[in-house]
Amino acid sequence: MTSAQRPAGIMVNVGLGIVFAAGIAFTAVMLMNSWGRASWVFCTLVAVVLSALALLRERQKTLIAGAGVAVAAVAVIVSLIAGDSLPKEPSPITGLALAVLVGSAIRTLPVGPAVAIAAGGIAVNVGAWFDGRDTVPVLATTAMVVALVVGPSLRTRDHHLRVTGPAPQYRSDSFHR
Repeated sequence: MTSAQRPAGIMVNVGLGIVFAAGIAFTAVMLMNSWGRASWVFCTLVAVVLSALALLRERQKTLIAGAGVAVAAVAVIVSLIAGDSLPKEPSPITGLALAVLVGSAIRTLPVGPAVAIAAGGIAVNVGAWFDGRDTVPVLATTAMVVALVVGPSLRTRDHHLRVTGPAPQYRSDSFHR
């Protein structure tokens, strides 16, 4: 990442952090009011871990993306085993964080690891559908589809920029009057 891109990357992470924090808080409150007891703790813990991994995605890219897929997979399995005792996973914020990790992996990792991470993300979403139709897997699947479209698109754009170089930028004072 060049120094010119760094402020934009920081702003993306700040925006994601705000969305993650607000979404986690909103989901926790909604679960407290609807499911009661301590059902919100599991969902909140998973969302916090996945959100943190998504925000740290630029460090140890393969390891962090793989860890994110693994955490999401375990969360889905636990929520399936628990049945109606726990909210369904991946929650909307968990699904968004997983999509960020998958899209980023597709964009930046070598083809082999990128495909493995994408396949893991798809498997997590397929697992979420085993418990029946619900809004939760629809949201997670939608986020994953976006990641599977945007990740390769950005990968292609980045490759094109590496090959051709950035478009020339003209300064207004460089033209003759």
